Amino acid sequence: MADRLRTDPVLAAVGWSRAAEAGLRFRRINDADLPFLERLYASTRAEELAVAPWSAEQKAAFLAMQFKAQHAHYQQYYPTADWLVAMRDGADIGRLYVDRWPSEHCVIDIALLPEHRGSGLGSALMQDLLDEAAAAGKAVSIHVEKFNPAMRLYRRLGFIAEEDKGVYDLMRWRAASASGHQVKIA
Repeated sequence: MADRLRTDPVLAAVGWSRAAEAGLRFRRINDADLPFLERLYASTRAEELAVAPWSAEQKAAFLAMQFKAQHAHYQQYYPTADWLVAMRDGADIGRLYVDRWPSEHCVIDIALLPEHRGSGLGSALMQDLLDEAAAAGKAVSIHVEKFNPAMRLYRRLGFIAEEDKGVYDLMRWRAASASGHQVKIA
């Protein structure tokens, strides 16, 4: 693990030891990653679109349009974020977009390919993000679709739904106080 922390500039910069131990590595996205990122995005919508009465071509066109819109939105509204591709054993397996604001860290998006979900990788990465934020004295926020299976993970990690945003819940995690309970800031 120490070797991964030394050789991966992202892991070294932030000290994500659990992610390193799980075999994750990270690199900043570039334009060559867009086809992978679009495929990853489509994998997060597969269950939702399975019931849509559209042809495979219509679904593909819809997903491509949605991905492009989401990507453009994220790039425009989170210009200082870290845009990372997650890799394991040399293969691209996910993405993590995180913005570190003065008051909190905002997880803009986190996604893994289906074959890597439920294996503890997301948990390891999120725990590292929480440790990083706690060390900086910051909260962590994330918007989560109400029926996203990862909602269980976020609750288990101590995230609390603070605002109903329609399809999404704005969830926030705050470091535990000395008494072991979350500190409510707002």
